[in-house]
Amino acid sequence: MYPPSIQQTPIRPPVLSVQVPSAINYAAQLDSSNAADNGTFSQPESLVNPSKVKIENDMLLLGKKIKQHEENIKFLRTHKNVLDDDITDKQVTLGKYHSSTAPKIEDGDLSHMRTEEATIANIMKHEKTAAALFCQLKRHRNQAANIKDVLGVVATLGKVSDDNLSWLLSEYIGLDNMLSLVCITYDGIKALVTYDKSGSINKSSGLYGLGTAIGQPLEGRFNVFCLENLRPYVGDFMRNDPQKRLDLSKPRLSNGETPPGFLGFAVNMIHIDDANLFYLTNDGNGLRETLFYTLFSRLQVYKTRAEMVQALPCIYDGAVSLDGGIIKGNGVYSLGTRDEIDVKFPITSGVSYLPEACIEVEKEMKELKWKRERMMEDIQREEALLSHVKYSFEVKKQEFLGFMAQSSPYTMPYPVPVQVTPKGKSTPR
Repeated sequence: MYPPSIQQTPIRPPVLSVQVPSAINYAAQLDSSNAADNGTFSQPESLVNPSKVKIENDMLLLGKKIKQHEENIKFLRTHKNVLDDDITDKQVTLGKYHSSTAPKIEDGDLSHMRTEEATIANIMKHEKTAAALFCQLKRHRNQAANIKDVLGVVATLGKVSDDNLSWLLSEYIGLDNMLSLVCITYDGIKALVTYDKSGSINKSSGLYGLGTAIGQPLEGRFNVFCLENLRPYVGDFMRNDPQKRLDLSKPRLSNGETPPGFLGFAVNMIHIDDANLFYLTNDGNGLRETLFYTLFSRLQVYKTRAEMVQALPCIYDGAVSLDGGIIKGNGVYSLGTRDEIDVKFPITSGVSYLPEACIEVEKEMKELKWKRERMMEDIQREEALLSHVKYSFEVKKQEFLGFMAQSSPYTMPYPVPVQVTPKGKSTPR
């Protein structure tokens, strides 16, 4: 039996005449006394949490999978870029930058190739120049001691692999640079030309005096590079590379890929005699990181003009293509027909590797290409999985947001009308 005070007529909560969504109808099944006291619908956690926790756990699991696939893709792309760099380096080493239109070497026919002797002969045609005078002085042993600090003429200090590349690089830097002299120290430059008190050239001394002595006078200005005054390349060199090539970062497009048709940097395509590779200056710098880096900087070499144009977003220090395209600098194009420049770099008879070593490099490159193909397949597979997981995550996210919107205890589509009693108590109508 209930106590007398409790056996009175039970208080019945008023019925609200409100149209509610299904989620609110679900919430209306809650404890009525709580609803009357608070004026809101509060859902027991025991009814809400199972669904909410399950969705949250599913989203957490999908989020972890997304992160895992993204990290896998990043790891694979990093290793693919390393493979791309290795393949490019080996292609340059093997001389795989010949264009499809480059002259072919027939058996025993090397007439198109420019030897060092042919280069010197063409220099000598430019009479009354410092370059021609220097070459002439080299033939006079009794005069050679007077020019011992002069290393040589730019055109004779480097070689390239084929005539087409020789023409491209020679035209790019121009005839004046090709005919420039190269001194090791500034003292050597001062010895080339002397001046009297009035500032006029003393033509009885220096290079002018030597020219007069051998019957080959010097006229006009001439350029001289001073190795110890050039700002050298600052960076690493390729490891275990006998040519001491510069370890330059490959150009990258916005997608992280090396541009199609990119063959290498011009500064690394110059073959230098061993004697000029190391320790020419007091700082231990050789020709590549001083003279040729000054002339070419990070000039890029491409197979075709079309591929060079596609790579414009990552060309900053100029580019050339093996079919004749030339970009002098960022936004500066060289158009028209090719210049018939006669002073070109000599052609090297080969690179500094034994044939057996070249075969090994070819084998290594094929293995690298095979690894790259497998790597690309792995990347594509991971990208497909990532796309699927992201889609599943988005579906689950929308499900979660919809659930939260429907289960909110504060969702009331219409206000509840009330009436005020004379005593100030508010009661629903």
